[in-house]
Amino acid sequence: MTDSIPNDPRPPAYQAGPSGPTADEVLFDRHPAEMRGDPWRVLRIMGEFVEGFEKLADVSNAVSFFGSARTPQTDPMYDAATETARLLAEAGYPIITGGGPGIMEAANKGALEGGGLSIGVNIELPHEQGTNQYVRRGMFFRFFFIRKMMLAKYSSSFVVFPGGVGTLDELFESMTLIQTGRMSRRPLVLFGSAYWSGLTDWLRDTVLAERKISAEDLDIFHITDEPADAAAFITERCPRNDR
Repeated sequence: MTDSIPNDPRPPAYQAGPSGPTADEVLFDRHPAEMRGDPWRVLRIMGEFVEGFEKLADVSNAVSFFGSARTPQTDPMYDAATETARLLAEAGYPIITGGGPGIMEAANKGALEGGGLSIGVNIELPHEQGTNQYVRRGMFFRFFFIRKMMLAKYSSSFVVFPGGVGTLDELFESMTLIQTGRMSRRPLVLFGSAYWSGLTDWLRDTVLAERKISAEDLDIFHITDEPADAAAFITERCPRNDR
């Protein structure tokens, strides 16, 4: 239900245009015209879950890569993500990304270079238009939370490269699932010590100091600057038992 209605009070940017609003934008809209369609919207959500579960049913012990879609190919982090993914793919781990450019593209590239399965679960975002050329099993979701579910459900480990708000969202959701026992404990690597030091210092010096978290919560993640160390941290703690 995205068609404009008479005397529509919503902002012009939201009202249906050439591409219309995103599915998430419509879902979170409080306008009565949209809310009346919510019960039927559940069927579309269910359909996306079914499609994702079917396409990834044979995937196990994958590694999800998170990071900025804005990382250029000339950035050293691009090469580091490619190398990390290549090492893991050579060790038998499928690689899953959001399917877009930047760090996601680099990881999918590394998956192919390592002879592994390269998966991309994409969504329409300002900096993630289209699926990168290195994805070999791709899918496109309308709802952001379904995409995040697929990135988490089929992964035994996470590698987080420097990124923005979306990357932080994925990082903290993964940490929360592990901390609360909603997800079994699994390797979570933060790549780039200089980039993440401010965050980790704040978690230790402020959040832990004020007893908002426990000391063991800081052990959820491992920080490194070396692709070989990132790969070894994962392979040692989450070996591929099905090879």
